[in-house]
Amino acid sequence: MQQTILLEPNKFYHVYTRGNNKECIFKEEENFYYFLQLYRKYISPYTDTYAYCLLPNHFHLLIRVKEVEKLEILNPESGEVYDVNLQRQFSHLLNAYTKAINKRYNRTGSLFQERFKRKEVTSEVYFTRLIYYIHFNPQHHGLLHDFSDWPYSSYHSLLSKSKTTLERDEVLNWFGNRDLYRKFHEENAADFRNITPLIEEDEL
Repeated sequence: MQQTILLEPNKFYHVYTRGNNKECIFKEEENFYYFLQLYRKYISPYTDTYAYCLLPNHFHLLIRVKEVEKLEILNPESGEVYDVNLQRQFSHLLNAYTKAINKRYNRTGSLFQERFKRKEVTSEVYFTRLIYYIHFNPQHHGLLHDFSDWPYSSYHSLLSKSKTTLERDEVLNWFGNRDLYRKFHEENAADFRNITPLIEEDEL
């Protein structure tokens, strides 16, 4: 049995999963936005999010788990502090979304693969290339000719000046500035050579 990688505080992870039997998990526009709404509820309080992309039958996230003390919640009823299990929070997210989709489209059963996947991001090169890889994914899968036209990723949110829960300043500073962030994406089309060994191919 494959060992599950624990989501540990202060570490970066590439988190991804797809629909059960490659089933479409986002059937129309409102589904994408509802998933992000649930993500903000169940995951955002306990992680820093650097990049994401939602595609018809799978999604990608680049996150950092917050420090242990930030992964504790005060129970308003008992006054006790308890630890948040981030793996359980992801289960809550996927289960809540599945329940809504099943009700909306009159379906039954699991929507996602049994276990979401995660890989620790252990180098600066991996971190840099992974942000690009996540944003380039729609073009990588032939969904459109220009990844920047895909509305369900963090690419434009990171360029925008509108309010966001993303770690925008940190990402832009990582690349140098807003213009260099854009330039890196434009000049590195489909070049995953530095991280290919670290990425498990995701087929539509």
